[in-house]
Amino acid sequence: MSVIELKQSNFDETISSNDIVIIDFWAPWCGPCLQFAPTFKEASEKIDGVTFAKVNTEEEQSLGAHFGIRSIPTLMIFREQIGIFSQAGSMTAKDLEDLLDKAKSIDMDEVRKELESQK
Repeated sequence: MSVIELKQSNFDETISSNDIVIIDFWAPWCGPCLQFAPTFKEASEKIDGVTFAKVNTEEEQSLGAHFGIRSIPTLMIFREQIGIFSQAGSMTAKDLEDLLDKAKSIDMDEVRKELESQK
């Protein structure tokens, strides 16, 4: 699967129409972002059941601000429209694969109960 370029215009639709979405917040001037890009792309072609997306924080500053992105790269995972992971920094292909396996195994009913109890 190819990596989707997320913009303000397609963000909500992408999150709502895919079960698991991993987002790489990046910028073209960011060395670590550029080093991580091939790992992210390779994972997108190898891992099924996950939508891979990128947000260029230079072009989509409102999205970066909305999610409080302070350093890049930052990875975020949404599952069933709920943010379940956010971390600054890149990772190895193995760590990325392990992280996505964990995201797939989370009991989302439990997550929803926990969120409801925090209200």
